[in-house]
Amino acid sequence: MTSSPLVLASGNPGKLREFHQLLSPLGFDIQPQSRHGVGEVEETGLTFIENALLKAREASRVTGLPALADDSGLEVDALNGAPGIYSARYAGEPKSDERNNARLLEALADVPEGRRTGRYWCVLVYLRHAEDPVPVIIQCSWEGEILAHPRGEGGFGYDPLFWLPDRAMSVAELSSEEKNRLSHRGRALAALVEALDTRPGAVVHG
Repeated sequence: MTSSPLVLASGNPGKLREFHQLLSPLGFDIQPQSRHGVGEVEETGLTFIENALLKAREASRVTGLPALADDSGLEVDALNGAPGIYSARYAGEPKSDERNNARLLEALADVPEGRRTGRYWCVLVYLRHAEDPVPVIIQCSWEGEILAHPRGEGGFGYDPLFWLPDRAMSVAELSSEEKNRLSHRGRALAALVEALDTRPGAVVHG
């Protein structure tokens, strides 16, 4: 089977690994944008969708290839939705998972257990070309709670703090296979594949 090139508009190694695991078996040749000299785009949007569109459009414009962008983050109810679209740089530059987690714990220091609810969001945007008028847009969330202390060694980002009550473990304690099956990103990718099979443009919520 011939693989179809698909540029991933991200420099995040954790995301690249997960996308490769999920999409390569489906016949996609996942190529990081760095391979084509695509730089990071300034994320000036106010929503995950706006920022994902900015990133996908730039990657497709530079490479001339179909592009897939992910904009995702953590929404915490007690923090009025923060860190939200600023999740990757919550503690400022340079980006650091460790410092972001530390800032989140500090922000929630006075919030009692039971009120530390939140969710991961993943928005995927697929463009056939830079001027694609009907991008495929997927939105999926993953409900959980924020721990007071990190648990687990796997995953990336806020995974050590994201508690799954129905699994009685943090995301960082899941196997990569189980995370890919349950996560906001894994389910968003499954919905993306279905959307690409059925119509040229779609907005899917999950």
